[in-house]
Amino acid sequence: MRTVCVIGGSRYFGRHLVESLSATAEVTLLNRGSAPPPPGVRQLVADRNSASAMARALGDQTFDVVIDQVCYTPGQARIAREVFAGRTRRYVLTSTIEVYADLRHSGPVTEAAVDPLTLPVRPGLPEYAYGDGKRQAEAVLAQDPVFDLVSVRSAHVLGGQDFTGRLAHYKERIGQGRPVAVHADPKPACFINDREIAAVLEWAARADFTGAVNACSYGELDVHDLCEAIAAEVGRRPVYERGASPYSFDRYYAMDNGRAASLGFPFSNVHDWLRKAVACA
Repeated sequence: MRTVCVIGGSRYFGRHLVESLSATAEVTLLNRGSAPPPPGVRQLVADRNSASAMARALGDQTFDVVIDQVCYTPGQARIAREVFAGRTRRYVLTSTIEVYADLRHSGPVTEAAVDPLTLPVRPGLPEYAYGDGKRQAEAVLAQDPVFDLVSVRSAHVLGGQDFTGRLAHYKERIGQGRPVAVHADPKPACFINDREIAAVLEWAARADFTGAVNACSYGELDVHDLCEAIAAEVGRRPVYERGASPYSFDRYYAMDNGRAASLGFPFSNVHDWLRKAVACA
């Protein structure tokens, strides 16, 4: 792999991904230009919602791999399909555990639970729920393919510089002695840290398999486990109240990472890095 285009990639684990790729490949960022690129990385500025703007910015460039960090709807997937057909042989879509959000299951869910080849696509809605939009984006790119496609379905990401503020929400409330809202019987979920998901995406870009892969560290946490780790870091016991918060789930919410592991990715265990993630939040 010599040339890579990353769509998005300006913050959080996308930044880690770009910095790592640039050590061994020519990396081009295609994004809104909201932040400067890392040293040695070329940046093209375009609106990813406009096929003509993206095509204009890219000119006649081609790439060995494209990694799409910011595709949230079937419309954006169609634009990407149009723009990158003939420009790349391999396309890695950053997807999410939220594609399984409508499922009820008692054990870790496998990739087969959501098959993009059989999903109906509903274009043109005024807005899409996050998981639904990602499911349909996968479907647009998988059906009638124009390049080899990998969908990396990421678990909930924990780490420093998380622009969503979810982990910081818990750390702030516990540190201030304010109550944390949790369900009456919160269920476990799976997680991955920011460096590890960046490594999974780079691995997927360099590999030759296709299809969906679940990306999560070994081990599961419920919201109480997370709060206990934060309590150990801030030196203050958590106080709970009945309600909902970002990582409190009323249903089992974990994935099986067996496919990615069998293909060669060496996942860590969540308990080996949780305290560091909490400290960085």
